[in-house]
Amino acid sequence: MLYSNQAFVSAWKQACGTPKSVLLVPQGRTYLVNATKFNGPCERKLIIQIDGTIVAPDEPSNWDPKFQRIWLEFSKLKGVVFQGNGVIDGSGSKWWAASCKKNKSNPCKSAPTAFTIESSSGVKVRGLTIQNSQQMNFIIARSTSVRVYKVTVSSPGDSPNTDGIHITGSTNVVLQDCKIGTGDDCVSIVNASSNIKMKRIYCGPGHGISIGSLGNHNSTGIVTKVVLDTAFLKETTNGLRIKTYQVIKKQSFNLILLQTYVKLVLGVYLLICYLEQLQGGSGYVKGVRFSNVVMQDVSNPILIDQFYCDNPTSCQNQTSAVKISQIMYRNITGTTKSEKAIKFACSDSVPCSHIVLNNVNLEGKDGQVEAYCNSAEGFGYGVIHPSADCLYSHDDKGLDQSDKSGHVLVTEEAETGHDEL
Repeated sequence: MLYSNQAFVSAWKQACGTPKSVLLVPQGRTYLVNATKFNGPCERKLIIQIDGTIVAPDEPSNWDPKFQRIWLEFSKLKGVVFQGNGVIDGSGSKWWAASCKKNKSNPCKSAPTAFTIESSSGVKVRGLTIQNSQQMNFIIARSTSVRVYKVTVSSPGDSPNTDGIHITGSTNVVLQDCKIGTGDDCVSIVNASSNIKMKRIYCGPGHGISIGSLGNHNSTGIVTKVVLDTAFLKETTNGLRIKTYQVIKKQSFNLILLQTYVKLVLGVYLLICYLEQLQGGSGYVKGVRFSNVVMQDVSNPILIDQFYCDNPTSCQNQTSAVKISQIMYRNITGTTKSEKAIKFACSDSVPCSHIVLNNVNLEGKDGQVEAYCNSAEGFGYGVIHPSADCLYSHDDKGLDQSDKSGHVLVTEEAETGHDEL
């Protein structure tokens, strides 16, 4: 193994500053590289050709504190191509062992992401393997027009918070022909992301394909126009999941009482605002279509969970204010380990609406399956198993079949278009 940090930095500076250049990581060689930020903008038509192996230092205690959340970060790039048959290896085993999710006596703290594309546009990533990340494997952050093809992500099923591909604050992202096995979500899509298209995704092990979590610490979460077309999920702990936090924003009642005492009307107004804040975050998820998905021995195949909590201390039992609507599940088949194959656990204060099921057939591996709904409305057509009668609202029952078959929840425009350790 070659220690190559300075060599990589020097090669980056030269390649980034030269038009039509190629930065090559040769096949058959392994390079040890410290946490590094590779910043653009670069000259046009830069290619990063990774055919060898890049390895992270494996000792958390020696990690530079300036880089708590990153290992290899590439930012401010335009039209850059990452390609090859090489490996990016985060050497994460000691990080996982120190996680509070592995050992509750350990403090919960952040850990690096192996590979990050940040504040970039027109980037392509194809053919690479990203494995054993310290925490998340691959993040696409605050970027637009990113295409990811034939990428493999691999971390053990018990490695904590090792999301496969995490998309945040990004638009016009395509994931295609990717194979992902990890200890957390295979794909996670969070706030300020839209026009996300996934096609031919293999997921397992892992926590499934997730939108969220959203609304933690009373934050705003907005995700729109997400399409998954053709996926196979094997032995994952969730299938197709949307998750939002139930969180209270802490605020002193003494302050409210003082304001009420000083001026009653103002105080009542502030109290109302406070009570509204008790419902957690704000924002919405809408315009989502999951289609042509096959599941094998998956727990929680179809799940909307607005009572999600992944904090070290328990969350307050409040409902979320993140609105979920216009969600379609089409041609979803396979087997489940869960009795509740379909579960829509939605907020009483902001119910889920316009949920559509079309040709959903989920069989229980060990017995009967059922659907569960709380504050969720919508309709189904075609084969629906288990029957989701709990979803149907009075208004939906009045819709004729032509209305149902002509749904406009997710248009063709949509197609073109974490937590601590």
